[in-house]
Amino acid sequence: MTTRPGSLNEFCWMDLKTRDPAGTAAFLSTTLGWSFAVDEEDWRKAIKMSVDGRPIGGVSDVASPAYPPGTPAHIAYYLAVDDIERRVEAATAHGARLVVSPFDAGGQGRIATLTDPEGAAFSLWQRRHFPGWSFPPGLAGAPHRMVLACDRPDEARHFYEKTTGAPLFCADFIAAAEPGASTPQWELVVASMIWTTSSEHTMTAGPRSPLPRARPSRGAAEQPGGTVLPAAS
Repeated sequence: MTTRPGSLNEFCWMDLKTRDPAGTAAFLSTTLGWSFAVDEEDWRKAIKMSVDGRPIGGVSDVASPAYPPGTPAHIAYYLAVDDIERRVEAATAHGARLVVSPFDAGGQGRIATLTDPEGAAFSLWQRRHFPGWSFPPGLAGAPHRMVLACDRPDEARHFYEKTTGAPLFCADFIAAAEPGASTPQWELVVASMIWTTSSEHTMTAGPRSPLPRARPSRGAAEQPGGTVLPAAS
């Protein structure tokens, strides 16, 4: 079995939460070739992002009354797990903080949100009727790998292995460029329209980011098929 983004125990989905859905859609359509449309079959009638007709994430407006006032723009990334209650228990036993307890998402699956011991937020997804993203390997513009830059990358890798019960093959844990300078956050590396070792983009969003940012990755960590790095601050 080939392990790739979307497999069990790998990241499988993202929710892009922004103050400017229209501007975000225009930016990412131009930058990465993503498409945006309301999913009429979704229980929330949510806006979905897709690459070559394959859904890769949702879009939410943090100005909506559904979010507390002052909620910052951010991207929620979801790990596919087999048993969400069991995985939440494993995560908290190894130092994670539970932010949102497991709940049902319209019969599509179950969600929980936590922060890991390094401070990075992540969500868990246990599928029912919706598995998450699915696309051919190397699809231009599609998720390729995840990257977490933090002060203790080896400890972070160990934490996620203990949480999911398996290594994350489609994720990289690297040392932060400036230890302690900022709260770690997961970043997504996507394949660009022309695939070379330098033509990837890394996307991130945090409290200081009005919109997600996509830019060429720079630097050093060689991986099969390309160079994987987080976005610069």
